[in-house]
Amino acid sequence: MRFIILGAGPAGLTFANKLKQSGETDFMVLERESEAGGLCRSQDVDGSAFDIGGGHFLDVRRPQVNEFLFKFMPEDEWDLYNRDSRIVVGDNEVNHPIEANIWQMTIEDQVEYLKSIAIAGCNLGTDMPQEFVDWIYWKLGSKVAEDYMIPYNQKMFSKELNQLGTYWLEKLPNVSFEETLLSCLNKKAYGTQPGHAQFYYPKKYGYGELWLRMAKAIEGNIEYNKAVKKIDFNTTTVTTADGVEYKGDVIITTIPWMEFREITGMPEDIKESIKELKFSSIQTEYHSENLDTEAQWIYYPNPELSYHRILVRHNFCPGSKGYWTETNSERIAMEEPNDNFKYMNEYAYPLNTIKKPEIMKKLLSWSKTKNVYGLGRWGEHEHYNSDLTVNLAMNLAEQFI
Repeated sequence: MRFIILGAGPAGLTFANKLKQSGETDFMVLERESEAGGLCRSQDVDGSAFDIGGGHFLDVRRPQVNEFLFKFMPEDEWDLYNRDSRIVVGDNEVNHPIEANIWQMTIEDQVEYLKSIAIAGCNLGTDMPQEFVDWIYWKLGSKVAEDYMIPYNQKMFSKELNQLGTYWLEKLPNVSFEETLLSCLNKKAYGTQPGHAQFYYPKKYGYGELWLRMAKAIEGNIEYNKAVKKIDFNTTTVTTADGVEYKGDVIITTIPWMEFREITGMPEDIKESIKELKFSSIQTEYHSENLDTEAQWIYYPNPELSYHRILVRHNFCPGSKGYWTETNSERIAMEEPNDNFKYMNEYAYPLNTIKKPEIMKKLLSWSKTKNVYGLGRWGEHEHYNSDLTVNLAMNLAEQFI
């Protein structure tokens, strides 16, 4: 084939469909599961959709992405929502982000948070630290750090937070004492608001329906139950677990680099560096109870709770009930056994470890010289949302069309 595409998640499906739309048919997509969608797959649980990879929604911020995706699932099949996400901190439930909504806390807690933010290192002009935990204190103040950011990140990613770099957090705005004080006095949010202020979700289906339709559009160019275990950079060939070889002029890999059990033709230092890449595994679990809230998702930094957030299904999936939790695999032992539907995502979040940028820059740059391109959350080992992944795949495909 001209193109071998590894993985039928948002990245692989977008790249493949862009090729087909341009008239290119000399490609094959290899998917290890029995259906397409990757982390964005959905299952019917208790009569309505359950997104097995956790909370995935279509953002509104990239019109060109939505225009492309609406060709497969028209806009009139989607509902548009205003984001309502919240954080439960102690006895307070506030809107996300926490720094803009401290005014929703009790007066006593507002005072404590304001005192903490006023002497945060970024507001005092002290030098920025390099260690993750120290950086959080410097950026957000001790109260936000200890009550929310540190415990939440420990629950979601890792207990050992100082293995993480700070480069991925630098886009966070400073928590301004002046803006926080104004928000408390005027009882409204000040400062930079988060992304996903609005999002689309299908009216009748789970988010996975979109990707099934994209797979249907290339059904003659996709094979399922094909777990790729070997890659040969000398011949641009991959081999699946059942021993079948596929050769392409170009390989687009959207699967985790750690999935290659055998790599031929790659310099040893680059091959060894792949072993240093870290990731977290997340279990999603369905609960049938309806919650008395209008929030679509709620964050829980409390370390005594096993899960780090919940998705309130009946507030974005019409006609459904219940909610689902997301729990790091390291914390599942804290839970009481039950018969609820559960799904374990082995590859959920790439971890932004200190050396990751250096590792991935060298890996991707060298692979490109061999006509192998890493793409998407796992091909680039970046915590991309699906809309950004689609945008990157569209751009990469344009280079070949």
